[in-house]
Amino acid sequence: MRRFKKIAIGVFVLYAILVVTAYKFQERLVFFPSKMPLNHTYDFCQNFEEFNLTAEDGAKLNAVHIKQDSSKGVVLYFHGNSGNISHLGHVANLISRKGYDAILVDYRTFGKSSGEMSEAALKSDAQLFYNHTLTKYDEHDIILYGRSFGTGVATGLAAENTPRKLVLESPFYSAVALGKHRFPFLPVDWLSTFRFPSNEYVQKVSCPVYIFHGTADKVIPYEQAETLHADIPGTQKKMYTIDGGGHNYLQDSELFKMGMNEVFE
Repeated sequence: MRRFKKIAIGVFVLYAILVVTAYKFQERLVFFPSKMPLNHTYDFCQNFEEFNLTAEDGAKLNAVHIKQDSSKGVVLYFHGNSGNISHLGHVANLISRKGYDAILVDYRTFGKSSGEMSEAALKSDAQLFYNHTLTKYDEHDIILYGRSFGTGVATGLAAENTPRKLVLESPFYSAVALGKHRFPFLPVDWLSTFRFPSNEYVQKVSCPVYIFHGTADKVIPYEQAETLHADIPGTQKKMYTIDGGGHNYLQDSELFKMGMNEVFE
């Protein structure tokens, strides 16, 4: 009996250490930023302008504005939880082919952007970029596009504003729900400081919503997107199910291409 108690105490202590470690280093579990030298020159096929915005706390936020001589509007794009905007040439090409300008954003700690990471800061930064976009385009001409982690940012932004459309590629139901899926042995609901409740945000989104997700996605389960779609009120929504599609390269699917034609009609 005494031996059993020692084992139980040992297991409890190890688990407690695991929980505390996960809480302390959760930013490293969520984000995988790729830094970029400040003197790096971006290489896009289109005409573009690199610019920076300064957040209230002094963080410098880097972005690229892809431009055309005349456009149907602009896509404000939020990428996933890794890489940076230097990896988004294919996104710039897609959007340009559809006749739109694009603003590609790097989060704090990503690319050339600086600052301390937090959910509140990310949401505030997104609004800062939205407000900047409003100085150059009518709100009806703004399409919000989020991919993977960026879907939480884009959905939250759409809930607080009235863009023309919201596009979600490989979205999660909420960051907490995704965390529970990936770390079922941890008390994620209690630990998480990055919650991004997209399921709650969509209740306030007033524009049409387009969701793209692969059934074989091993990073964000297809069921999360399916449930999120079901939670969107009204009929201004459409879901494109990419059969056999994974988390990446959905753009190679014919259904994805057809869906993009409908989004950017």
